[in-house]
Amino acid sequence: MNEMDDLTSSRFSDMPLRQSRWVGILGWAAFLAMVGAQAVGFALSRPERDMGHLQKILYVHVPVAWAMMIAYFMVFVASILYLMRRKERYDLFAAASAEVGVVLTALTLVLGSIWARPTWGVWWTWDPRLTTSAILLVIFAGYLALRSYTEDADRRARWSAAVGILGFLNVIIVYQSVRWWRSIHQVQSSPSTVDPSYALSLRLNAIAVLLVLAYLVARRYHAARLERVAESRMEVAALGEGGAHV
Repeated sequence: MNEMDDLTSSRFSDMPLRQSRWVGILGWAAFLAMVGAQAVGFALSRPERDMGHLQKILYVHVPVAWAMMIAYFMVFVASILYLMRRKERYDLFAAASAEVGVVLTALTLVLGSIWARPTWGVWWTWDPRLTTSAILLVIFAGYLALRSYTEDADRRARWSAAVGILGFLNVIIVYQSVRWWRSIHQVQSSPSTVDPSYALSLRLNAIAVLLVLAYLVARRYHAARLERVAESRMEVAALGEGGAHV
């Protein structure tokens, strides 16, 4: 058993069991940034001429959609790195980013529906932007389901990487859909394309949501590494017990 313990220790020596202090700091920074961004949005942003106070939901909806795309871009990059280098940390990082991306995609659709009901008169319409976003949610929900399909770590990682890379192509389609097809959805927004009085709240929320994205991915990545350590130690323990009986 001592040899097996040494093997486990050397194999996972780069996987710390304690969460880094900076992750906790990042979490507090994300929380305070979100609170501050909402406070500024409600206190300083005047009602929009046509939508009134309803437009303030866009301060969160738009940055969440941006963060969603960033999350899937991280899946794309980490998947390519795994296929090139076969390092498990890239697979775990891609999976963590995909999990957060799915949550952000669902939140984007929910916030968009809340905004659409009083604005467009319907909760949902098969607009190209909405349809491609729903497809994106299905693709990466399938990505997460695929990861539980096999227990072979390398096969799981390779299959997931392929889906992650191909799935990211739909992110490009989502982004360009309002320009490629006739759509009732407005074109892409940014602080430079909105009224200056609304730009501050949009920027602050973009920073806040980006911090939330970084925090959630870091937490989920750390948890995934701990799960791998626990699984490997259980395997080593099982092998040790089997060897003892022999």
